[in-house]
Amino acid sequence: MGGVLQKLTLLKYADSDQQSGLAYDLLSPSAEHEFLAEAGLKGAELSADHYTVFESPQTQYALAPGQDVLEVPLRWHSANGLEVTRTLIFHRGSYAVEERFDVHNTGPSPWTFNHYQQLKRLSMPAGRQLVPTFTGVAVSTPEKHYSKHKFTDLKDEPIDADVTAGWLAVVEHYFLAALIPNPQVKQHFYSYALTSNRYIVGFYGPAVTVPSGGSATVSNRLFLGPKLQETLPTIAPGLELTVDYGVLWFIAQFLFSVLKILHAVLGNWGWSIIVLTLLIKLAFYPLSAAGYRSMARMRAVQPRLLQLRERYAEDKAKLNQAMMEMYKQEKINPLGGCFPIVVQIPVFISLYWMILESIELRQAPFIFWIQDLSTKDPFYVLPGLMLISMVIQTRLNPTPPDPVQAKVMQIMPIAFGVFFAFFPAGLVLYWLVNNVLSISQQWYITRQIEKAAG
Repeated sequence: MGGVLQKLTLLKYADSDQQSGLAYDLLSPSAEHEFLAEAGLKGAELSADHYTVFESPQTQYALAPGQDVLEVPLRWHSANGLEVTRTLIFHRGSYAVEERFDVHNTGPSPWTFNHYQQLKRLSMPAGRQLVPTFTGVAVSTPEKHYSKHKFTDLKDEPIDADVTAGWLAVVEHYFLAALIPNPQVKQHFYSYALTSNRYIVGFYGPAVTVPSGGSATVSNRLFLGPKLQETLPTIAPGLELTVDYGVLWFIAQFLFSVLKILHAVLGNWGWSIIVLTLLIKLAFYPLSAAGYRSMARMRAVQPRLLQLRERYAEDKAKLNQAMMEMYKQEKINPLGGCFPIVVQIPVFISLYWMILESIELRQAPFIFWIQDLSTKDPFYVLPGLMLISMVIQTRLNPTPPDPVQAKVMQIMPIAFGVFFAFFPAGLVLYWLVNNVLSISQQWYITRQIEKAAG
């Protein structure tokens, strides 16, 4: 009925539950995960739509060895002489599907129709990530190459626009289904809510009239597959933006490009992250070194700071003045110790989204117990090691003169350890390796300054 694409299984990608041994179903007719691709030709009185019963010459089709293109024809004949053949065209090695409607009118009257394509999707709860990934609708137009719409927003603000050279898609964490109409023809993009959690998004084209004895052909493409960054730009302009790296996408894309080169050499995403961390550390070495030198000098003058606090315990203005004079005399930047952390924040955020969003890292194993770098460490070993590294790093830092600040610095490693326990293992691996390198750098710089002072 309707030639609806009801089930599409991505054989190269395991189901979310790796233990099941099943491949991932992108399209599914099940009541719990309904996701369908529908299409048809809608006429005023007669339609060949997704409720029409089509016939197929065969019960099954397969791409034979040595065959690169597979065509699946679905045919419908009306009593008044209309013949519609809907052909699905699959290409070896591609997640793009072509769809063509060939209409022959052998009846006595002309037939006018609108070609449409739509996706029906059940809105399901967000995943269990600390920061949930986006699941919803993405639209691209020449005026705005990428815009996101939550399913719930479609109730009050439905999609309703005439678009030429655009596309629309239903996006989930690692996969998407995109409708890519003929870029030369103006289409009307639409959406509506069937129920409180079932939605339809799609497009329909301009009216086409087939005269008696005439023929017409309309076609479009779909993309049904993983969000592979190399593939998406070749399918449609801007489709790669569905790999949503957030506001720092330009940093994340650069980091992923470097990571991909490293993976091509090392063959393991975990070791690639470690080498990437080393490269980032080398890039930020001058800034980090300046910060650690400032912290080492601060540590050296710690006894003098305590003396000043005792001397001016009753006069905070004089205490601050005396401290600033000492910092100036010793060439210490009191905020210099913040540099090693501050300069890494944009990189850290970019890495978080890069590791979380890149399907290449989905279920990617590292070593031993870590079999998926995109999810948390199942035994919390990496977060535990990171907590230990943060404790060591805290002890290398000068103790804040303010008792409250000192307490906060003691609690921070524990808070971060708990926080990182739920982060992707790949990100914790980056932070752990970064901490180890930072400790080594800080220890070396502190020792050099203490030697020079002694």
